[in-house]
Amino acid sequence: MRSVSAIPRAEGKLETREGPVALHRLGALADAGLADLDRLPHTLKILVENLLRRVGGPDVSPDDVLALAGWPAEPRTEGTAIAFMPARVLMQDFTGVPAVVDLAAMRSAMARAGGDPSKVNPLVPVDLVVDHSVQVDMFATPEAYQANVEWEYRRNGERYALLRWAQQAFQGFRVVPPGMGICHQVNLEHLGRVVRVQDGVAMPDTLVGTDSHTTMINGLGVLGWGVGGIEAEACMLGQPMFLPWPVVLGVRMTGALPAGTTATDLVLTLTQMLRAHGVVGKFVEFFGAGLSSLTVEDRATLSNMCPEYGATASYFPVDHQTLRYFETTGRGDVVDLVERYTKEQQLFRTDDDPDPTFSEVLELDLSSVEPSVAGPKRPQDRVSLPRVWQSFTDVFSDGLSSRDDATRSHDEDEGFGTSAPETRLESEREPGIVSEDEARRMGHGSVVIAAITSCTNTSNPSVMLAAGLLAKKAVEAGLEPKPWVKTSLAPGSRVVTDYLDRAGLQPYLDKLGFSLVGYGCTTCIGNSGPLPEEVAREVEERDLAVVAVLSGNRNFEGRIHPQVRASYLASPPLCVAYALAGSVDIDLTADPLGETTDGEPVYLRDLWPSADEVLEATAGAITADQFHDEYGRIFDGDEHWQSLESPSGAMYEWDPDSTYVREPPFFEGIEGDPEDAGDIEGGRVLVKVGDSITTDHISPAGSIKADSPAGRWLQEHGVKPPEFNSYGARRGNHEVMMRGTFANVRLRNELAPGTEGPWTEHLPDGEQMTVYDASLRYAEEGVPLLVLAGKEYGSGSSRDWAAKGPSLLGVRAAIAESFERIHRSNLVGMGVLPLQFKPGDSAASLGLTGREEFAVRGLAGGVRPRQDATVVARRDDGTEVSFPVTIRIDEPADLDSYRHGGILRMALRRLLETN
Repeated sequence: MRSVSAIPRAEGKLETREGPVALHRLGALADAGLADLDRLPHTLKILVENLLRRVGGPDVSPDDVLALAGWPAEPRTEGTAIAFMPARVLMQDFTGVPAVVDLAAMRSAMARAGGDPSKVNPLVPVDLVVDHSVQVDMFATPEAYQANVEWEYRRNGERYALLRWAQQAFQGFRVVPPGMGICHQVNLEHLGRVVRVQDGVAMPDTLVGTDSHTTMINGLGVLGWGVGGIEAEACMLGQPMFLPWPVVLGVRMTGALPAGTTATDLVLTLTQMLRAHGVVGKFVEFFGAGLSSLTVEDRATLSNMCPEYGATASYFPVDHQTLRYFETTGRGDVVDLVERYTKEQQLFRTDDDPDPTFSEVLELDLSSVEPSVAGPKRPQDRVSLPRVWQSFTDVFSDGLSSRDDATRSHDEDEGFGTSAPETRLESEREPGIVSEDEARRMGHGSVVIAAITSCTNTSNPSVMLAAGLLAKKAVEAGLEPKPWVKTSLAPGSRVVTDYLDRAGLQPYLDKLGFSLVGYGCTTCIGNSGPLPEEVAREVEERDLAVVAVLSGNRNFEGRIHPQVRASYLASPPLCVAYALAGSVDIDLTADPLGETTDGEPVYLRDLWPSADEVLEATAGAITADQFHDEYGRIFDGDEHWQSLESPSGAMYEWDPDSTYVREPPFFEGIEGDPEDAGDIEGGRVLVKVGDSITTDHISPAGSIKADSPAGRWLQEHGVKPPEFNSYGARRGNHEVMMRGTFANVRLRNELAPGTEGPWTEHLPDGEQMTVYDASLRYAEEGVPLLVLAGKEYGSGSSRDWAAKGPSLLGVRAAIAESFERIHRSNLVGMGVLPLQFKPGDSAASLGLTGREEFAVRGLAGGVRPRQDATVVARRDDGTEVSFPVTIRIDEPADLDSYRHGGILRMALRRLLETN
């Protein structure tokens, strides 16, 4: 073990325009021959600085610094972990509300245990942006925004009051109120600094966020990624995050994007490429001369979709584009510090830099990118425009492959296509009203939602202005959307509507129905709101396979809308184009979108704006003053927020009648040392699922059905179905959330074949019932529960309730072929044991039906990281199958968390110890 003296003295001073600041010089390691900074990826330099600044503390030894500085050489000690401590935490309200509820409950538990509740505070600065609660109720009218905001406050007033209480109760906790923007774009345009100064010490601006798309900030040169709310809470309470030994994949970019393509086309190409290669759990870093042609807005689009290709982070180093972006977004005051610090620390990129050393390298020629969408069910399934209809029929037409065979009208056989004669829309229609005759013209493949939504694209003026320019040309040509298409515009920043107005393009978007519906995550997270009544009825009665086209980042089945089976991710201008077409039964490269009033065909190529047109619109519409004005009042909120009544004081007053916020049971029985969890005996499988089960399938999400366990509970407590709101809005109520776990309408539990939704069988009697009701019966019988799954269990968004829900249902362990990174950590953080089949093993290969009685042995007396355990499955006929599994407790910190029954209980016990 090296001594602290083996680390050279790294403290130094950096002169800036604002005066000198302290820093910890990476050059000290290079001067001592301990690091080759020219060859070290920028991602690793930031992590090395993080350790160097904290060396000698309880979590970082000199050996840790020396090992990481010598990367890519493997550390001498197997299983070496990096104790990373981010500079700040970012939250959105869906995941932030449960975290606030947990912190409030921790204060209550601290007080009951005789401790000082005021000690429960974030030790790392936290920003929470309320952006996930607005829903597209009204659309296609300039009045939509105000109406949707008012509905949002009516639905969520109690949750918002909790957040206002938290802002005054906790130190280091800020809230960006509703209607101000999406957390990732607010982070990109305002909160992100690249370099932070704390107590006079300059350091890289790093963060973790409770949304997996936190990685968007990587496009600015800020290293950050998504974690579950459970991990974030531990981090807020001063617990470092233990990272495995890093694998860094480099993507060399060359060339430039060709005319007619967008950053959206590039990110769909990149997602397909990286998902096929395999980057789960790895860092991705971009390098090469091609980077200089990509703006920060383009880079942010690529980094945003990092979770869709599975990497931990996807980092763009700081360069001249970064400095330009700070000037553009009204943050010129930070440019001097950023430039001086990053150059001093060799964190500033130029085209002349030597290539860093990477674990692996892939090549991407930007000139090879072509216009694309992704779908119909997964973001990695990129499809070129001529093949969109084929991709749809491949999935939904039971072998129907010819467009000629697929274009019969519903009057003949209710097959695919919309061949009925088109009728032009009236010049003025009442928004949301579709006539019966108009709805009857729909068929399989009809586009019922066209949404410019989500942070992926709305952060990028080039694609937003392109959508506006395309809308202008479409209106001038006399085109209008099909009447059954629900259109919406939900930017990630208020600046977007500023520059669309200044460019004179918003009136054209309004004319096509793309009116502002809110500043928040809407369609992309399932807050698309109801379809027009006639459209919904037609879809239901004729069992139509209809489509959503959205400029978002996720299109998993059942996510966008329960009646929408197919969803395609597309650039904002393509969202407008598909609204005009009204169907994916079209080749946008060859087929006309419609006709002019003179009967002349209009093609997409006629409407698509040139690069010069986009540049001209951008130059005249965007100024730094817009960012100054909008972000100068970012924490103030509108009149709704300012007039909102909220509690005050250090302790939250729990309302036993509340249906939104309830004190959770996570801290019950916290007194004393944790007990050994022991082996699992006599266990039963609650849910058996296949590959690629996302947290959307596991966690309560979307609308609450009246006849569901959650719906029945709400009605028993005086809430009528029209007032249910969504599961996301009720994340502060464990009673609702545990009843909605494994309740996704598209979940296929193999224990209940032929069903979709919250169904399972109680074993061994085989009675079919809801997952929640079965869990109650198993609890009465004292039966521990398990989940049996395939590959990539828990992929998708970092939903903490995907771990909290199963834990409250009595799930002791999940056995899967592989786990998504965040979900694995969240399971451990709630005391649920992730167990991984050995390579080559699976439920199918072992002949497991899920109806066996299970035992998991080798746990009693404590476990070690990544040790083996033995699973024994006993069939009804008395035969047994025994197989080894790896305990996916990956780090010592995971072990402590599991031993305490979860990370929250561990944090509270430690606070009580120091009280």
